[in-house]
Amino acid sequence: MPVLDWLGKKAVVNHHKDVPYRLLHCDKTKSVGDPEAGNLLVQGDNLEALKALLPYYAGKVNCIYIDPPYNTGNEGWVYNDNVNSLEIAAWLGRTVGKEMEDLSRHDKWLCMMYPRLRILYDFLAEDGVLACSINDKEYPRLTMLLETVFGTNNFLGCFIWVNEGNIDNQSRIKTNHEYVVVFGKHEADFLPGGVIDPNIEDSSKLLNSKIRNTIVKNGPRNPVSDLVLPAGFPANFKEGTIVPSKADDFWPKFDQPIVVKHGKLVSEARVRSGWSSKSQCELYIAAGFHDIIDRKGLRTRFDITASGAVFIEKDRSGEQSHVLTVLTGLGTVQEAAANLQKLGVQFDYPKPVRLISYLIKALCPDRDALVLDSFAGSGTTGHAVLDLNAQDGGTRKFILVEMDQSISKSVTRPRLKAVVKGDAGTLGRESGFRFCTLGESLFDAAGDVNSIVTFADLAAHVFFCDTGSPIPSRADGTTSLIGTFQGRTIYLLYSSASMGVPAARVGNVLTAGVLKALPSPGRDFIGTRVVYGEGCTVPDDRLASAGVVFRQVPYQIEGI
Repeated sequence: MPVLDWLGKKAVVNHHKDVPYRLLHCDKTKSVGDPEAGNLLVQGDNLEALKALLPYYAGKVNCIYIDPPYNTGNEGWVYNDNVNSLEIAAWLGRTVGKEMEDLSRHDKWLCMMYPRLRILYDFLAEDGVLACSINDKEYPRLTMLLETVFGTNNFLGCFIWVNEGNIDNQSRIKTNHEYVVVFGKHEADFLPGGVIDPNIEDSSKLLNSKIRNTIVKNGPRNPVSDLVLPAGFPANFKEGTIVPSKADDFWPKFDQPIVVKHGKLVSEARVRSGWSSKSQCELYIAAGFHDIIDRKGLRTRFDITASGAVFIEKDRSGEQSHVLTVLTGLGTVQEAAANLQKLGVQFDYPKPVRLISYLIKALCPDRDALVLDSFAGSGTTGHAVLDLNAQDGGTRKFILVEMDQSISKSVTRPRLKAVVKGDAGTLGRESGFRFCTLGESLFDAAGDVNSIVTFADLAAHVFFCDTGSPIPSRADGTTSLIGTFQGRTIYLLYSSASMGVPAARVGNVLTAGVLKALPSPGRDFIGTRVVYGEGCTVPDDRLASAGVVFRQVPYQIEGI
């Protein structure tokens, strides 16, 4: 398999592991609507913001949509997509070092994208998907980069979005399309959402309540065989006789006329053809002509028509899925920018809400999905999530991260506020979002726990580092037991004046008395108890006999 390589790769391939865990501070004065709605807008470097969010959302995100810098080198954009921008240049200088001076524009883009994609992978649920917009400049490298992170077998598809209005440019060949590359965490677990391409005509059979097709199918994979239709087999007409055709190319073939009365065969008929669903038809016959359930859970039945063709008919269940790779009629950037101007927001190249809404619904059928966008820009992803909820009564939630402080302040937040307040043409559904910024690192330069860290912050970090899974529920310090996971119970012994947790309540040191008093995870629990604390006075043999593993804070917390 081809391997993607670039200058600076060695410096960034494990960089996501070295990014410090930082605290998230929610600003009540900038938050909007219901703070318990579960939506977040985070302002700060997206790599550091993702690392701060990981202990709470790892493995929980159903759909990631990102619209990263396209690396066109164009200047003058409100959202600078040039990898030579000051923010990216400073980050590359810190991460890659002197080698940065030799990097091409494409090398810099790959250095910027790899650690972000690598950490985004850890957010996805097992059936989660990531969709990334891009244009021709970096499309080949993006695809190989995603193959590197996700694996070639987890490629789901590539949409071509026809941006009809974007043809007023000076290029010798006018480009009026972009790409949306889609990968799943596990391709086998992906289920498309219930959407039909908006350009499908109203007369299409896709809109019918039933799926109906003939099972007569001849070819190398469908050799000719007999299908015995017993007396009583249903027909799709009331009375008549089906006469054998003399045409050589007509199938199925049968020797005697087939008589139908009261919508059923009068006597047994033997028909010959290649068949696409012969085994299912035989199951239907064995069931006494009662509906059977196919592998997708659809109610299924069979009948014979006046021409002698045998048909399979299925009832559609839920919403039909018919997703095409070429996306047209889903808006343009000019249209989207004009809509933002009506809200008093200026942003030159936003993605249309219709496009992102369609992608979310097509790629993620869950109406309670968690959607993440770490290149938030104008906030179209958040707008799309709120719009979808208003349309179908869903409870989807969004997490948006925007690096640029001026954009988050003057574009993203005002736009989302307008949507929540019903000023953006939404159908009016109560919601809201928390506005967050990045605070201090969880650990200081010496590796010690930062004095401003709360018990809840440290507990979430400890649990995630030990298990790789988010903490089940917020830990307030009233007990040292912070959660259980796959045969392990995790305890944290830590208190300080800044935490507001009295040292006498949980203590910082694992003593014989503290060991004896450790809260029980339940009578049926069998497994290891892992205790984090500043020190331990209990001998190793006694810890082993009690099924306890001690890990010292902060030195034995993974990832500091």
